Amino acid sequence: MRLFLNAAKLLLLDLASTILFLIVFLLTDNIRAAVGLGVALGLAQIGTQFARGRQIETMEWLSLFLVIASGTTALLTDDPRFVQFKPSAIYVIVGVVMLRPGWMNRYLPPIARTIVPDIALIVGFCWAGLMFVSAAINAFVALNFSLVTWASFMSVFGIVSKLALFLAGFAAMRLIGRRRMRAMPAPERDALLASMQLQSGSA
Repeated sequence: MRLFLNAAKLLLLDLASTILFLIVFLLTDNIRAAVGLGVALGLAQIGTQFARGRQIETMEWLSLFLVIASGTTALLTDDPRFVQFKPSAIYVIVGVVMLRPGWMNRYLPPIARTIVPDIALIVGFCWAGLMFVSAAINAFVALNFSLVTWASFMSVFGIVSKLALFLAGFAAMRLIGRRRMRAMPAPERDALLASMQLQSGSA
């Protein structure tokens, strides 16, 4: 769960420049200041990674490109909706990544990878689906409603939808995992639990 929450934190950091743009624009109604600060934050994030000697992931480069591209287009057209579309682009990219079978394995404890790998696969595809749905909804709301409505709705939808899927996926894997464990012959179950303890002890 801790690793999964770290992944969610990384996604939030990728959206940080868009969030900053939104806050500044709502407070000042100045698109140039909002875009400028959003782009500056994106550049600062990459610069910090360089300064710390950390590897810059593909997603971070894509996020920076989207900040600059959407920001430049918004400035040229004086239309903030181009920045509003950035979350849709990120959702689509993340959704494509989540279509890879087994992407959730790194976020699961060893026993879950052993007992419910098929359920984890289904939950992983559900997450990909949610990303694509979120991208479509974000684009629809950005095109048809005001900036304030878009910000309010997408904030609530983003949190509620992802929390609901996280809890549903966790509950499904836990419930089915327990049933499968109880259905195992006692010697097989004991051997599995012993091997899991050895793995956690050597980690």
